[in-house]
Amino acid sequence: MSQTEAIVLPETAFELSAHLSLADHEAAKWAWYEMAGAVLSHYVVDQQQRLARLLQWFYQDLAFCARENYYSMEAADLGCCVISKQGNSTTLATVLCLLAKQLDLKLDIILLPGSAVIVHHLTGKPQYINPLNGELLSKHQMHAFIRGELGNAAPFKQSYLKPVKPKRLIIRLLHELKAGAVVSQKFEVALECCNLLLQWNEDDVHVKRERAFIAQQLGCINIAVADLEFFIEHNPHDPMIELLKLQLKELNSHHQTTH
Repeated sequence: MSQTEAIVLPETAFELSAHLSLADHEAAKWAWYEMAGAVLSHYVVDQQQRLARLLQWFYQDLAFCARENYYSMEAADLGCCVISKQGNSTTLATVLCLLAKQLDLKLDIILLPGSAVIVHHLTGKPQYINPLNGELLSKHQMHAFIRGELGNAAPFKQSYLKPVKPKRLIIRLLHELKAGAVVSQKFEVALECCNLLLQWNEDDVHVKRERAFIAQQLGCINIAVADLEFFIEHNPHDPMIELLKLQLKELNSHHQTTH
């Protein structure tokens, strides 16, 4: 994975999918090429009409929608999304924005906690689109998404409205793939997601803690111990620190017993 911001979508996401053995790289690539060509037939001069035609084609004609198993690896994988026309808010938003680019429409993605939202300024002021169904969202509705993810006291931060860059989007996809892999107990995939994330930020204490749990499930005790030690050293005031110290003690004891 590149250490720079120079990430090309969708190629990077399809390569990631193939690397994790989630979707057929060639099938995803050709499904994308077919859509990227077909969308050009919806080009009209007026930008707002062009967007309306894109949304109708995407959600009604092609029938893109939320995957029933919303938190699965398949929902979080761009390759699977392009092939099956089902995904989560991040993958659906990504595909729609890529298609919009083919029509010279400027759509951006913003990443709320737990949800992705599309934003455009074609009317002169920002309008927000729910990527799950193409409907407009108010800031009140977006705040409800945030409260649903972080709790009723969670504030609406202006920083949430900043458009995401490709690298940050890939990182979000990796986190969602990792979460889906853990839910389905595909710990090898989850471990590789952690490894890829740590290539970009090797000192991410939260990814280290997650990798410790995943490595333990795979019996990789040395990795689990090293990651827990790193987390405890660099994040000593975490509310779970005492439990993590107990977990580390048990891992060290198990490691010594088996050797």
